[in-house]
Amino acid sequence: MAARKKAKAKGGRPTRYRAEFCELATNYALLGATDEDLARYFQSSESTIQNWKARHPEFLSSIKRGREEADGKIVKSLYQRALGYVHEDTKFATHEGKITDREIYDKHYPPDTTAAIFWLKNRQRGKWSDKTEVAHTISGIGELIDELQK
Repeated sequence: MAARKKAKAKGGRPTRYRAEFCELATNYALLGATDEDLARYFQSSESTIQNWKARHPEFLSSIKRGREEADGKIVKSLYQRALGYVHEDTKFATHEGKITDREIYDKHYPPDTTAAIFWLKNRQRGKWSDKTEVAHTISGIGELIDELQK
């Protein structure tokens, strides 16, 4: 009779990961969740989140998708703030708690200097950085050292 090898049992607890976590992870990432936040939401540890990302590519891509979409919205908003923009808005007139009239108008936002500076410092660091590097050279250093040693 041939000897059968026993299959090794997997160590550790069974995973709590579920396929429906992908949609939740995307939504949390859209709200700016970090891996630490995700661990809290899923009542697990950060290392568990890292393991799920490594073992479940769909989980990792759902997080990336949410973060990229959120980042894209922020980039668009920052860009609009830096340039200034116009959007349609509504003014309401009320009397005794009831709306009596409404007016649709274009609301103007001027360019925001801080947003423009932030954008340029990050996009064109070499031209807009506060830090400037200056190379110093000293000629005649050998003679100076000789003088000091006398």
